[in-house]
Amino acid sequence: MVVHSAAERVLAGLDPEQRSAVTAPAGPVCILAGAGTGKTRAVTSRIAHRALTGDISARHVLAVTFTARAAAEMRARLSALGVGGVQARTFHAAALRQVRYFAPRLLEGRAMPELLDSKVRVVTLAAAKVGLRADRAAARDLAGEIEWAKSSLIEPGEYVVAAAKALRETPYEPAKVADVFAAYERLKRGNGVIDFEDMLRAAVWGIEEHADVAEQVRGQYRHLVVDEYQDVNPLQQRLLDAWLGGRDDLTVVGDASQTIYSFTGATSSYLVDFPRRYRGATVVRLVRDYRSTPQVVGLANAVISQARGAEARLRLELHGQRPPGPEPDLRIFTDEPAEANAVAARCRSLIDGGTPAREIAVLFRTNAQSEAYEKALTEAAVPYVVQGAERFFERPEVRQAMIALRAATRSIPGETPLPAAVVEGLAAVGWAPDAPPPGGAARERWEALAALVQLAEEYAATPEVVPIGEAVAIERPVTLGDFNEELARRAAQQHVPTVEGVTLASLHSAKGLEWDAVFLVGLAEGTLPTTYAKTPEQVEEERRLLYVGITRAREWLWLSYAAARSPGGRARRPSRFLPQLDRSGGGERAGAGAARRTERRRTQVVSCRICGATLLAGADRKLGRCPTCPSDLDEELYARLHEWRQRVAGAQKVPAYVVFTDATLTALAERKPGRTEELIAIAGIGPRKLGLYGDTVLALVAGAGVDDVCPQKSFEI
Repeated sequence: MVVHSAAERVLAGLDPEQRSAVTAPAGPVCILAGAGTGKTRAVTSRIAHRALTGDISARHVLAVTFTARAAAEMRARLSALGVGGVQARTFHAAALRQVRYFAPRLLEGRAMPELLDSKVRVVTLAAAKVGLRADRAAARDLAGEIEWAKSSLIEPGEYVVAAAKALRETPYEPAKVADVFAAYERLKRGNGVIDFEDMLRAAVWGIEEHADVAEQVRGQYRHLVVDEYQDVNPLQQRLLDAWLGGRDDLTVVGDASQTIYSFTGATSSYLVDFPRRYRGATVVRLVRDYRSTPQVVGLANAVISQARGAEARLRLELHGQRPPGPEPDLRIFTDEPAEANAVAARCRSLIDGGTPAREIAVLFRTNAQSEAYEKALTEAAVPYVVQGAERFFERPEVRQAMIALRAATRSIPGETPLPAAVVEGLAAVGWAPDAPPPGGAARERWEALAALVQLAEEYAATPEVVPIGEAVAIERPVTLGDFNEELARRAAQQHVPTVEGVTLASLHSAKGLEWDAVFLVGLAEGTLPTTYAKTPEQVEEERRLLYVGITRAREWLWLSYAAARSPGGRARRPSRFLPQLDRSGGGERAGAGAARRTERRRTQVVSCRICGATLLAGADRKLGRCPTCPSDLDEELYARLHEWRQRVAGAQKVPAYVVFTDATLTALAERKPGRTEELIAIAGIGPRKLGLYGDTVLALVAGAGVDDVCPQKSFEI
């Protein structure tokens, strides 16, 4: 009875679609979960419900995702639901623990190779070996190509053909990249080190080539869950298949409309093809958005509704569940400095109005756009943080802290709680928890190290569950050594901890995050979509990037672009993905007066007054509601308006629609304007018709009869 009531509590508060996902029978389950629809709640509730009803044992569950933050959130939610023992890890963390566990058996006593936390140094050496002088930026680009190839199960000898088929924009001539790739592999082997892709391959090899390892792994992990399934790459899918071993107790969660990492080798094809691969699979669609206001949801739907291609087949139309909020703010500026300064000023006013800086984000397509906003925010005295592992983990104080924490593993007792061990280790670089300096660079350095301590507290919240046999598993606290490995993984995966300040981030690095207020900037052709998007598939991925950016906002959303890159520069057009953005004067540069007019120009998104969805069609905007939303038309008023229009049109000897269209009459009968301002807000009633008919229409709305208001004079114009 206790177990039964606990399982019932898991179901409490779930919406119908979430409940369907949670209670779906054992076997293949595909949860198509739109942004903000509660996918983490659904998937953790499914695990908990199955465990509490006795359908499964929690320790036989392996749940994998792509970030340590998401994995930690899974563990915390499962713990709150009364279920412990589930292994919720990133793909890399799960593979690393398995490889380490089986290393003595697989390596026959040899030491496990050291794991590279970054490819850049070895890639730089490999480039030199083949006659290339690669600076740090070029080495990062080469490392990205190698990661794509290895994640796609492509060997050095296959790279040239594969890159051509994939239309890769390579940093060097493809044959040279292949040479660097081959030299990189030789250097790794010679130095006895492996990278993260090697580690995933080792986990696959251990299972596929060793029956005893496969039996033990599959005996331990009998029920698999994969979050963000649209981001799986071929290497990760092969590891997942190895874990499954032909079984089908698999739950996947994903959203094809958030497929934005194809450049890394990720593909939504596994999500798209899931029902075909697993015949009879249960497919559940989560469409109730609890994150964003209906206004934000409506704009997101409008953007993604134009999508084409394979991912569009699984497109979800979201339904906002929050109370209405402000309309998205669409703005055009004369140039990028003006845009950045306006964004900084608005950030300043939001913070002064009570919005925490950490709840504001400025999102852009490329990292190169960050500099202008860093400068503008600094001048506006707005604290900011640049999202992305490169900027965070390459800060001198963070690098020194990571070195100090690795050294501390030799001097700090292993039983010391992790947060205390991290604080003690950071003392070596002069950091103290109770001594934050005043603002400025010193405060930024202190905050960066404070973020490491907070991360340690989050990481220590869930003990590690270690399988030691078929029916036995033990828990052990995470150690400083575990935390150092976690930091290395985060650096490799560009996953930074939270630091106080307005977030500056690329759209790619913003995925999985959310803020109260979001600025989407630089939305111009050539930037979004980027000029590198040449194929229809690449253009569609750019559209999905904008969709992801929009759905990061909970309440307040700003979208903008600059008509020129610099003052007096060449005119450019707004992004083709922006619905209803005024494109008429984007290139206007004729003097200061024109510049001021361009900055003031703004087009408000019109939302349905019933459901809050964004309205795109002219007739819908005139009515102020979606065509599918219920009409609140006053039929008696409509009849009087219709009769009045007929008399006026007859007197003027013009068709009735010249006076007012049917849509305008319907809008009047539904919206029932009582003042001039409300009357002119209805599309189709401009200054001319307001002068001709305004007073008469207001009188009809107020209850006057047609005979009372029909003028006796001629209506000739």
